[in-house]
Amino acid sequence: MEPGIKLSAIFPVSAKKLYDSWLNSISHSSFTTGKAQIEPISGSHFSIQNGYITGTNLILQPYGRIVQNWRTTDFPDGAPDSKLEILFEKHNSGTKLTIIHTQLPNGEEKKYEKGWKENYLKPMKKYFQKTKTLSKVR
Repeated sequence: MEPGIKLSAIFPVSAKKLYDSWLNSISHSSFTTGKAQIEPISGSHFSIQNGYITGTNLILQPYGRIVQNWRTTDFPDGAPDSKLEILFEKHNSGTKLTIIHTQLPNGEEKKYEKGWKENYLKPMKKYFQKTKTLSKVR
């Protein structure tokens, strides 16, 4: 198997909510706290984390799977895009999100794994816990 990153986390929301939020500029910006321009259209380009990350939506299987070409401004000149696959699976009363990130520049896996944990999984836990609490209050 080629080197890469595989991370999973459980969120207290439906796969639909998680999937729709990932592909929505406003929600994506809210849970990462960096500006995002992204839409749920195959073949569309995106820019997230204030332009640090760019790519293309390759495969969109509603509420189940997203596949993207993905790169950061830190990728060496001439380096190919990496591949990002995001899986959404029902888990008890929530959703298991799995991030599979491959084809990263050599030796950069630990750096990007840390980035996924600090810039996505941790803030997403807070964001979706908060939205779950707010929906209970209403």
